[in-house]
Amino acid sequence: MSEIRRIVNQMDRALSGDAWHGPSLLSLLDGVSAEDASTHPIAGAHSIWELVLHVAAWQTIAERRLLDEIVNVTTEMDWPPVWEVSEAEWDRAVEKLVESSARLRKVVETLSDDQLDSRPPGTNDSRYVLLHGVVQHNLYHAGQIAILKKAVQERPVAKKKEA
Repeated sequence: MSEIRRIVNQMDRALSGDAWHGPSLLSLLDGVSAEDASTHPIAGAHSIWELVLHVAAWQTIAERRLLDEIVNVTTEMDWPPVWEVSEAEWDRAVEKLVESSARLRKVVETLSDDQLDSRPPGTNDSRYVLLHGVVQHNLYHAGQIAILKKAVQERPVAKKKEA
């Protein structure tokens, strides 16, 4: 098996497959509502929604860098804002994650193992380090999402006022 195939396999496992560490990113998002995704159950932490947009953003940044585009990452690019909380917008955010993964995967599949040691323009790391970094980044944030999901599910439900 080529190294490119191994990397693609790890990307797939982290997103939706048989991840060694535990639940994949998409399985963690299954059943999460827009309200739950947008809440901040841990003070100072990002929301699930913010993390999903951040992961999608970095997959797009990696894709662009692999295509030899110089990407100067802005704060808004790094952490895209959640503008409107609705089920439709949440579905779009998850779809953005899936689409960015598919685009990145398509670009990675065009690479040869010989290209892995080369550096995209404007970066200090090789394509190999970039791609493994994407997998590590996705799994790091999957872990955060798992903790946030648990915190959301365990938050106290406000008691109804008795008349």
